[in-house]
Amino acid sequence: MASESRAGRPRASSRETLAEAACELFLEQGYEATSIVDIAQRAGVSRSSFFNYFDSKSDVLWSGLDARIADASVRLAALGCDADGSSVRAAVEPIVQGFAPDPLALALRNAAAMGLEQELLRDTGLRHARMASAVAGAARSSGIDQIRADILGSALATAVLSSLRVWAEQGAGQASLEVQFDEALRSIHDLPWE
Repeated sequence: MASESRAGRPRASSRETLAEAACELFLEQGYEATSIVDIAQRAGVSRSSFFNYFDSKSDVLWSGLDARIADASVRLAALGCDADGSSVRAAVEPIVQGFAPDPLALALRNAAAMGLEQELLRDTGLRHARMASAVAGAARSSGIDQIRADILGSALATAVLSSLRVWAEQGAGQASLEVQFDEALRSIHDLPWE
């Protein structure tokens, strides 16, 4: 009969320990020089345990934001033909609300020291594409033409990611990410939904 309790660290603790170990190693020896085995050893877990929490080394940085983007994509798809500027904003805003300093914020602030500039550029592009596609899909569902929908999607995705980057670079926790996002949205006010 299987025991109901697991041996070892609780899931949340192991996930946090792995993320902390990864960030320490990225700062100490750089992103490229750090292997998944190094991260697992530093965290005191097996290599296979690493993959219980993360799909890749990059996922250590992005998993928190990826979950928020996935949730926003579901909210956007649910809007259907009722999508408009305010409902889309309401669907996207939770991405930035209550975003606590995390491995991504640390990586954005210390990209050069961690040797992450190219990795972050590539991976930011993937997140941008996901968000832009979800917003553009909502816009098209409401009757907006393809080009305008793509522009709106790209603008909102840029607002989210730029706000996150600026917030992290200024010292995550020192300023409000929500305020950064509001400022970013004001800068694209010339792209009205209608």
